Parts: sequence; C-alpha cells; structure tokens
Amino acid sequence: MPTVVEFAAYLERFAPCATAADWDNVGLLLGDPKGEVGRVLTCLTLTPDVAAEAVREGVHLIVSHHPVLFRGAKKLTANTPDGEALLPLLGAGIAVYSPHTAFDNCSGGINDGLCQKLGVTNAVPLRPREAKRQCKLVVFVPDADLAKVSDALFGAGAGVIGQYRECSFRLSGTGTFFGTDATNPAVGQKGRREEVPEWRLEVVVPEPLVSGAIAAMRKAHSYEEPAFDVYPLKPTASGGEGRIGELANPTTLGELARRAKGVLRANAVQVVGDAERPVRTVALACGAAGEFLSDAIRRKADVFLTGEVRFHDALAARGANVGLILPGHYATERPAVEELAAKLGGDFPGVTVWPSRAERDPLAAL
Repeated sequence: MPTVVEFAAYLERFAPCATAADWDNVGLLLGDPKGEVGRVLTCLTLTPDVAAEAVREGVHLIVSHHPVLFRGAKKLTANTPDGEALLPLLGAGIAVYSPHTAFDNCSGGINDGLCQKLGVTNAVPLRPREAKRQCKLVVFVPDADLAKVSDALFGAGAGVIGQYRECSFRLSGTGTFFGTDATNPAVGQKGRREEVPEWRLEVVVPEPLVSGAIAAMRKAHSYEEPAFDVYPLKPTASGGEGRIGELANPTTLGELARRAKGVLRANAVQVVGDAERPVRTVALACGAAGEFLSDAIRRKADVFLTGEVRFHDALAARGANVGLILPGHYATERPAVEELAAKLGGDFPGVTVWPSRAERDPLAAL
C-alpha cells in the first residue's frame, strides 16, 4: 500500500504548499508519514461528524480542505472543538492533510473548476502573484575550476528553474589580468598581463541565497579574486489568487446566478445588483473571499462571484456597480472536494477513496 508521505508528495505536486497564502496552515498536519494508506476520505471541513465517519469506516488518511488547528491550540481535550474532532483520529492513527489555499488557486484547482462549471473562458488570476525575486550570478572560471565551481553553486541553491535543477549557461572566452607584486595568481605570473582561457558561467539564484552562493563560489574557485557579477532580475507573475475571464456568451446577472445555483447545487443564491443587467466579464474566488472585491472592481469585472461576503462588502459592490453572486461557502468548495476524491481514486487505483457522506452545509434555506 502507498504511505501517507506518498500521498502528501502527490498533493504537493498538484497543489504546492509554497503557493498557499502566507497566513495559511497547509500540508500534513496530523499523523505518521510512514503510515500505510488503503482508505482515504476527503471533506471540506473536519467536523466531529466527519471524524466519526472516518473512524467508523477505517480510514487511514483524511484530506480536509480547511486546515485543522488553523489558529493553533494550547490544549486538546474532549471538551474543546479541536479535541472533539482530533482525539478520535489520534486514537485510530488517522492522518490529516490540508491543501486549502494552495488547492484554491493551483492549476486545475477549485477556482479553475468554478470557471469550467460557469463557462468562464480565458481565465487568468484575479490577483496575480509575483514570483520570488531572483538574481543572475555570472562568474568567470578557468577550465580546471568549472566543474567544482558549478557543483558548489548548485549545492548552495543556485540553478533551479521551475522543476529543473542544476541549470546553467556556459560560454568560453578569454580573461585578462595584471597581478601586482602583492598578488599570488593561481595561473600565470604577477608583474605582467596574462591572457587565460576561461568560462563565463551563469546561474539564477533566489535573492535570499545570493550571499551564500557567492561564498560557496569563492571557496571552490582557485583565484584569489574571482571576477563575478550579480544582476537583479525583474520579478514576473507566477500564478495568483482568484480568477477573471469572460463568458463565451454574455448573459444576465440573474441567469448567471441561476446557473451557479444549479451547477454548484447551492441551497440558495444571494445577488447584489439588477438581475437583468448584462454580464460578460466574470471575476470569482471560492469560499469567503470578500477581500478580492476590490480586485474585481479594479479589473472592471461585470460581476464577482464568491461564497460569502460581509454586509459592507455587499454595499461596496452595489456602490461600485459591480454585480455580486453569493452561492454560499460550502457550495463553491464542496464540489471540488468530491472531484479530488475521484482524482485520488483514479491515480491510486488500489486505494478506496470517497468524499465524506456525513458532511453537510450548516446553512439551510427554508
């Protein structure tokens, strides 16, 4: 059987934890990474009802969209909400993994799923995220030093581009120097100009690792004073949060709200704005994402769809003449949890996977 850590690695590749919001708590949050997994349950929120289902059904791993111990806990007892849900899991040896905002915004994640269900095309991040700042380190090395300097830079974290490691560019040329009487050159002689065959070695380095990479390069280089340059690189967009795109066929606010209610199986849908107003540009973000309303306004969206917002966000949408569609927190995220169960079951064919049958939307429409 696969192990918990294998499932964690799979989920990390699908929804990298590094892309989660800074305030989030994601990854493997409970359990033994070495534990074997034959039964997996997915859920939106790990409530006592879901925990009881997991124990009753002999589950080994729960993938809960919302994190457990989200705000931290100073004690776990049967009399606390966290303890009521987690103590039975600890006793049964059940692990818990949460992808949360990484799952919201990854390629093929919750927001992309919402776009597909609603017919939103050409979607891009509503709030783009800048990639981590990088620098280009260029160092000039003699042929005898090329391999060891390259290895030193790679060992210091340089040369990573996406999923590729040990990336570099090398160009041969000629270096010159004139060593004074106080020098002790590794090649040639002091007191005269020397011409030495050298390599121009280029690597990218994350900005926080530049000092360490330079130190590693100096240690591996045979020259007393290696020649090198550091160039800051302009940040680029790297994914982002929410989505904004266009409907292939423009519709009305009311019709889009009815479509959302149907495809998301929502109990009810709240709307801000004239139901007959035409809409084409749609911004969306799953869950409780009222903070993205300002992005939707700035990007000139006709409508913003999210699970829930505060009263004053609804007033702000009305004041900015942006339609607002609120199918509910549960409705915007639970379908993706069900689809994730199917995905895990397909990619781990020997494992039984299902979305929680005990989970329910806590809000009901009369």
